[in-house]
Amino acid sequence: MQVAQVSAPGRLTSSASAPPPAAARAWSRRVAIDIVGFLDIAGVLAGGLVPAVIYATYGEVPVSFPAVTQAALLTGLFCYLCFRHFGLYDINRIHDLPAEPEKILAALGVAFLAALGLGLPFVSTSPHFWVWYAVWATASITWVLGMRLAARHALARMTATGLFDTRVAVYGFGRVATRLEGYLKDPAYAIRLVGVFDDRRPQTSRDWHGADPATAVAGSLDDLMRLGRAGAIDQIIIALPQSADRRTAEIARRLEQLPVSLHVVTHIASDLLDEGPAHGVSHGVSHIGPVGLIDVKTKPLSDWGRYVKTVEDYVVATIAIVVLTPVMLLIALAVQIDSPGPVFFKQRRHGLNRRVIEVLKFRTMRVMEDGAEVKQVTDAHDPRVTRLGRILRRTSLDELPQLINVLKGEMSLIGPRPHALVHDDHYDEMLEGYANRHQVKPGMTGWAQVNGFRGPTDTDYKMRARVDHDLWYIDNWSLWLDLRILAMTVFVGLRHKNAL
Repeated sequence: MQVAQVSAPGRLTSSASAPPPAAARAWSRRVAIDIVGFLDIAGVLAGGLVPAVIYATYGEVPVSFPAVTQAALLTGLFCYLCFRHFGLYDINRIHDLPAEPEKILAALGVAFLAALGLGLPFVSTSPHFWVWYAVWATASITWVLGMRLAARHALARMTATGLFDTRVAVYGFGRVATRLEGYLKDPAYAIRLVGVFDDRRPQTSRDWHGADPATAVAGSLDDLMRLGRAGAIDQIIIALPQSADRRTAEIARRLEQLPVSLHVVTHIASDLLDEGPAHGVSHGVSHIGPVGLIDVKTKPLSDWGRYVKTVEDYVVATIAIVVLTPVMLLIALAVQIDSPGPVFFKQRRHGLNRRVIEVLKFRTMRVMEDGAEVKQVTDAHDPRVTRLGRILRRTSLDELPQLINVLKGEMSLIGPRPHALVHDDHYDEMLEGYANRHQVKPGMTGWAQVNGFRGPTDTDYKMRARVDHDLWYIDNWSLWLDLRILAMTVFVGLRHKNAL
């Protein structure tokens, strides 16, 4: 088997099969532009507060700091909205951040006049107010212009080093790959072609489909899947000819498993891909350069999402461990007294991108199954379960050691529950879309569990319902949804009739 390595933009060489190297994640353009927006607001806010502090400290002029803060913050928000309207936060121009003085001055002028108009009935007649107002406006303009020029230079250098590159792979050797390769010659767009993949290598001139013969085929669909699971790809474009509609649908269903954005060139009929990844979501339309695309799915936890989710996991898990340490120590002691054996049970399960992890639990059984056969507990009187184990399983307290998995970065507080490896393999073959659960880290609890689908999955309906809830969670993730699930876990799901 051959895998691809990028030796230059758009040019690929092959090497012998080897595990793909861990790829450094590209920085989010949206996050970078949002930071610029935050600095714009902070500059306007500081421009109003600093002169007010100087007035109050050295000029002994009475200043209402709540009023000054409200006015400065409101003006900063007006400024942000005006900048957005004038296109000064265009993520597609991160390599050339807009810093036109005339637009910046116009936006600031509108923002300051709007704030003044709203506050005019409450404006003091003291000349000190007008001096402060003039200093505020001058300081804000100076800050925003200077910061914009510095940010423009810094983002241009970061773009040139590839920090914002969107790593794109194309499946389907043909004309689209050639068009993309030509488009990538302009480094300003911050798009890098990872490779062109296809299982059917061209044999004759008729098989080239208008492609440039210099474009190398980097590997097969399996190679593409391996690179996607290694985190080396952000977007995949399926670029098969129009006559290959059915094959396109089959390829799309396999690639949906990966934590990437998935697109199909627009000559492919979208009804072949149902109405969404699997959940009735309508397809959007986008483009990369001149290539029009149907958006099959977006990358989960992109932009701010991955940072918010990480902070949420580490902060809540740390607090939970500190608070629950006495409880966990008592449970550990009780496990030792109740039955012979270790305190913890470790079982190998699939994590993000099907990486194998060892999930920790308090031991609740007299057996330690983790092999080719793992029998689920489907009976409340299963003799393998210890006396204490029945209580721990009914209350989910046996899951508390997984807080350590969360702090190790292997699991999340909220996400699809991980299953034993043998069960994963079984359900992957039986249920379409099951493997899509591995696009995110597995969780200690999840949307399926708080909606009643926890415990043994001894029927196809239970597993299908659990998978549907897991995929819905991945498609609709938000911080508020996570907080809702945490609250439901504590107040509703801690003891559930399905738990065994």
